[in-house]
Amino acid sequence: MDQYKLELRIRRLPLALDLKPGQNHVEVTDITGHVEPDSVFLRSLEEGRHLRILEQNYRNDPVFEQLLLSLYEGKTIDFLAPDKTIVQGKIIRSGFVPHATLMYGQRYYQAQAMYAQQGAGQPVIEVNGKLQFTLPGQPIFPSLADDTVLKPTLSWELETDKAGKAAAELSYVTGGMNWEASYNVVAPVKGTELELLGWVTLDNQSGKTFRDARIKLMAGDVNKIQPNEAYMARDAISFQAGVGMSGGPQVTEKAFDEYHLYTLERPTTLHDRETKQVEFVRAAGVKSKTVYVYDGWKVDANYRNWPMETIRAQDAFGTQSNSKVWVMQEFKNSSENHLGMLLLKGRVRFYRRDDDGQLEFTGENEIDHTPKDELIRIYTGNAFDLTGERHRVDYKLNTPARWVDESFEIKGGITRARRWNCGLWSTCTGGIRGTSAKVRIRSRRWMRRLRPSRCKCLRMAKRS
Repeated sequence: MDQYKLELRIRRLPLALDLKPGQNHVEVTDITGHVEPDSVFLRSLEEGRHLRILEQNYRNDPVFEQLLLSLYEGKTIDFLAPDKTIVQGKIIRSGFVPHATLMYGQRYYQAQAMYAQQGAGQPVIEVNGKLQFTLPGQPIFPSLADDTVLKPTLSWELETDKAGKAAAELSYVTGGMNWEASYNVVAPVKGTELELLGWVTLDNQSGKTFRDARIKLMAGDVNKIQPNEAYMARDAISFQAGVGMSGGPQVTEKAFDEYHLYTLERPTTLHDRETKQVEFVRAAGVKSKTVYVYDGWKVDANYRNWPMETIRAQDAFGTQSNSKVWVMQEFKNSSENHLGMLLLKGRVRFYRRDDDGQLEFTGENEIDHTPKDELIRIYTGNAFDLTGERHRVDYKLNTPARWVDESFEIKGGITRARRWNCGLWSTCTGGIRGTSAKVRIRSRRWMRRLRPSRCKCLRMAKRS
C-alpha cells in the first residue's frame, strides 16, 4: 500500500460562530491532522445568512523542540546544562528539516531526508563565541513565537452580512483513517451449515478523537487521486459529530448513488490511534458445500516473458502437471440462505468445531464486494487426500497452417475412505489467429464422484 493511505473520508462538524457584519477572523482547531484544505466546505444552517470564506490558511505544524528552535534562529536563549547551570547560546541553525509528502510526493520526501542526513539536520549553536554541533543543554524558551500553533488549525477571514450568533456546518475530506471488513465462518463438527459473523474494523490515525460520532461506510470503488500517482479506487468513510442514540439494527445498508452505504446506527467514540471493531452482520444456518477443483496445468517459469508465438512452437510447453486439488467453500448470499445483503470486501476466516468443542482454523481468503444473491466460492487450501495428474498424450504442430493439436489425459484419485464430488478443470492455452499472436484461456469442467483408492481418467483434445 501507499506510505500514506489516503482513503476518502468526509467529516461534518457543527460550528457555533459569533460574528459581526463584514470581515471576521475565525480559527477552528477541532479538526484532524490530515485535512485536505481545498476540500473544505462551509455552509450556514440559518436561512438567509450569507457566509463566505475570503481567505483560508491551514497549519499542521504543532510546536515541538526542533520547530521552536527554528523559530528562534539568530536569537540567543538559555540552555539548562547537565550540571544544572544556565548557559546562553545563539541558535545559528536549528537542525529542523521538514519532511512533508502530501503535496510534493515521495521524491521530495527523499530529497529532504538526504538533506538532513548530510548535516542539515544537526543544530549549530554559538556558545562563548565558538560554534558547536550539539545543544549545550535543554533549551529554555522565553515564550511561544507569534506564529506557533499547538494543534492543527484552520484560520479563516470570514465574511457575513449579519451580526450575532450563527450556526454553520464544516465539511472536509481527511486522510489518516481506514476501515476494512472481516468475517469469521464456523462449521459444525459434522455437516455444512455455517455460522457467519462479520466485523468492520475502524483504524483512526488522524490525530483527532471523534466522540459520539455516527459513522457511515461507503462500499464500492470510489475514485480518489493520489499525490503524484495514478487514479486509485478506494472505499470511503464518513463521520458526523454530535448525533444522539437511535434504536433499530446496529448497522443498516442501502443503495446510494452507484455504491452501497452502511450506517452504524449506534454512535461510537473513536479515539486517536485506536482500532475498533463493530459487528455488522451475523447469520446462522447458512447452507454451504465443499467443492474440490483440480486444475492440472502448471505454469513453467522458464517461459516467462517469451513471445506467445515462440512458446507455441515449443512442444514441451504446457506438459508440466500440478498435483494439488483445491478446496473451495461455496455458499449463496441470499435471503433464503439467511444472508441477502451486500457483503463488504474483506478477509474470510474458516473454522470447524472439533469433537471436543474447540474451534480449529481451516483456511482463509478474501472476497470482493459481493451483491445480494451472488454465489460465493472461496479457496481455503489444498486437499490432503486428493491428487490429480495431467499428461499430454498427443501433440501435432503445423507451423505453415498455424495450428496445434493436443490431447490430454487427466486423472483424479483419492485415498481417504469417503466419496467426494470432485470437479476436474482443464485450462487450455491457444488461439494463434491471423497475423498476430493471441492467448485465450478456456476451462472445461466435469463433475465426477471418486471412490477410495480409485481414480477417474478423462481425455480431452483441442486445436489452437
